[in-house]
Amino acid sequence: MVSLPTRARSSAALVLAGVLWGTGGLAGSLLGGLAGLHPLAVADYRLLVGGAVAIAFSKGFPRTAEAAKRILAVGGLFALFQASYFAAVALSSVSVATMTTIGAAPVVVTLVSVRKLRRWTLVSVAGTLAGLVLLQWSPGEAFSFGGLGFALLAAAGFATLTLVTAKPVEGLDPLSTTAFGCLTGGLLLLPVASWSGMAIPLHVDVLALVCYLGAVPTALAYAAYLRGLADAHPVLGSLSAVLEPLTAAVLSAALLGERLSGTAWCGAAVLVAALAVGYWRPEPR
Repeated sequence: MVSLPTRARSSAALVLAGVLWGTGGLAGSLLGGLAGLHPLAVADYRLLVGGAVAIAFSKGFPRTAEAAKRILAVGGLFALFQASYFAAVALSSVSVATMTTIGAAPVVVTLVSVRKLRRWTLVSVAGTLAGLVLLQWSPGEAFSFGGLGFALLAAAGFATLTLVTAKPVEGLDPLSTTAFGCLTGGLLLLPVASWSGMAIPLHVDVLALVCYLGAVPTALAYAAYLRGLADAHPVLGSLSAVLEPLTAAVLSAALLGERLSGTAWCGAAVLVAALAVGYWRPEPR
């Protein structure tokens, strides 16, 4: 079992990552609207700028074959996750795609990484799924098998990223993994994103959003996430990702004047309770 101080540090890092990811949704939406960018182009700017920012603070290039393999794997998973998620958004909606992707990821991680399911793990995962449904589900939206398929593919990509990066590689710290993984993923996604158009107006507000999107909810958030995974069970890491839609919903209500229904507020409360159970009774490392 992880000691309390170590658990507290890893939990704080995972919470920070989830909250920062939530600000990325708002920043990405604003960037797409101001610059007229396709969501894939926004995702590619996020990865490329995030990788460049993180590289500026990293300790150097990966020098071993194992480190290089890890970077290629992380970059490929970043590209897969981003492309699949935005394909799901295009074929369904933001709420359904987000709910399916973020909700399915902890289920995949739990089934793959936990040999014997503990009662509190099941409670936390079930509560997370219920909270996401209450927070984001819109009954009037049309169902799309294509959107569901891409959302599940994105969930599988994020779950695989969580499982792969939970195992450390010598000579590769979380910041370096984030830096070169994001940059590799951005380069892999570049041909598809370029097809949708990546030209942006050189305005202060647009450039500020690009820098924020790359630096805070990408470079800092993923570095914090990978740091938290070093001492936490992958299930807890994947559950922490639900703070992204929760933060985005609260920010949209506070900054954009969007009103949350009573059902959505109930979903938010259930999400927080499910996360509290996960942090309080985590799986053994």
